[in-house]
Amino acid sequence: MNFEAAREIMVDSQIRPNDVSDPEFVHAFLNTPREAFVPATRKPVAYSELEIETSEGRALWTPRDTAKLLKSAGIQPTDIVLVIGAGAGYETALISHLSETVIALEESAELVDAMSDRFASLGVDRAVAVEGKLEDGLSDQGPFDVIYVCGMVETIPQAWKDQLAEGGHLALVQLEQDGVGRGRVYTKAGDTVSSRYAFDAFPPKFAQFDRKKAFVF
Repeated sequence: MNFEAAREIMVDSQIRPNDVSDPEFVHAFLNTPREAFVPATRKPVAYSELEIETSEGRALWTPRDTAKLLKSAGIQPTDIVLVIGAGAGYETALISHLSETVIALEESAELVDAMSDRFASLGVDRAVAVEGKLEDGLSDQGPFDVIYVCGMVETIPQAWKDQLAEGGHLALVQLEQDGVGRGRVYTKAGDTVSSRYAFDAFPPKFAQFDRKKAFVF
């Protein structure tokens, strides 16, 4: 299969038509081999409009949803970025083309080691993978200009907001009370963190951030 041609088709049919046509994003997607981040049996569909499970509880979003959240995050070339629940590391590799440094946070040593090996084999030299609890973020490395979350969440840990730099952005998709998933960007200004709506999406969810069920008699 010609993955390079498939990558170009993905950009032209799934990313540019969804208002993500800035040269830096096109460059990032064209120079990040999505097939390297999926299981071998899924490589033939790596560039389809599909969500692809990469390990238990981790998945690549559709290219459209990934591109729109990346654009909404407002990443700058001088930014330090934290990726929450990085999984196989695809989004981290994309962000490495857009930022100064990107740190991928995962909860298992197995995922961290696999990401580190993958980054090394692909020459992704602005990214590092570290192990830790997702809900805790990475306080000893913060504050961060951008925190990017790779799974839809219902609730947002306070630690993520606390670890934003002044003017920093927290980019995620939140499953809201009405059952709709909405891409949102939270921005820190002083002691206040406010959000703006970006787009609708319903990507794979991080179940550990579900709302606690209220007890009913």
